[in-house]
Amino acid sequence: MRLAFLFAALALGLAACGPSQETAAPAPQGPVEVPEIYKARVDEGPDGQPIPIQAVRPAYLTDRNMRQLVPYNGSEAPGTIVVDPYARVLYHVQPGGQAMRYGVAVGRAGKGFEGRATIARKAAWPSWRPTDNMLRSEPELYGQFAGGLPGGLQNPLGSRALYLYQGGTDTYYRIHGTLDPSSIGKATSAGCIRLFNQDIIDLFENVPTGTEVVVRSEALSVQMEGPMVETPEGYVVPAGQVAPTTDGVVTVSGSPVESAVPAQMQTQAQPVMDPYASMSATQVAAPVAPAVVTDPFATADASFVSPVESAVPMR
Repeated sequence: MRLAFLFAALALGLAACGPSQETAAPAPQGPVEVPEIYKARVDEGPDGQPIPIQAVRPAYLTDRNMRQLVPYNGSEAPGTIVVDPYARVLYHVQPGGQAMRYGVAVGRAGKGFEGRATIARKAAWPSWRPTDNMLRSEPELYGQFAGGLPGGLQNPLGSRALYLYQGGTDTYYRIHGTLDPSSIGKATSAGCIRLFNQDIIDLFENVPTGTEVVVRSEALSVQMEGPMVETPEGYVVPAGQVAPTTDGVVTVSGSPVESAVPAQMQTQAQPVMDPYASMSATQVAAPVAPAVVTDPFATADASFVSPVESAVPMR
């Protein structure tokens, strides 16, 4: 698939609506109300032009994906951002043992860094270009973007980007928006840490440059969040919420869903619900037992790389 086509499809909102976790529940009889914070809005673009941001579809607003204030048991000081690539959440630590939690999508580059860094640069509707290494290694894929992309709805960094540095050196680790809201809460084949455009705008407005960011290791994630399992839809939930049964069905938070294994491990291929799902959907003979998620890219199709693997700010 050509990247230009993928950009166009995503920008025009052609990605199909993803399934809700309550797969056994009856279909709603009327329209589902989108929370105010995720409704459509018009933002100001890099040149002052209006840019429409579409509302987030209700099916993508799972409990772990939605922005919400939650208890926080970490030791980080208020104001710190804590990224957990394995639990697929981001915390903005608040006073009083609380944190604002955001759901995130984690790309391949999202597990390439752990430890502490500082937000040294912020950009609204940032420009983007592939790294020199990306251009050298896959010129047929990234060559068309060698001149960079201006900020806007066609840009893989979305509405905002936070750039992480260590001691004045760019880590190439980014916290940014997305072209594909259906990916939030999932592991994707490329990118760093993506949020809904509405969420990255909120975070952007509430953190100054100089903010400390802690990116958890896998071991620290398990220590703080507990082990996670992956649902058929590609989300992760705490292992303690999953109760397997003899018929291959599990219960997540009291709601029956299919066995918590990757979609390609089901006895029947799952419906393609977003532009990334079709790139790895296959069929095998029989399901397997739920497995603890230890690598957020264990089920990703490594053959596909979107133009978000890394991002170099255009000078």
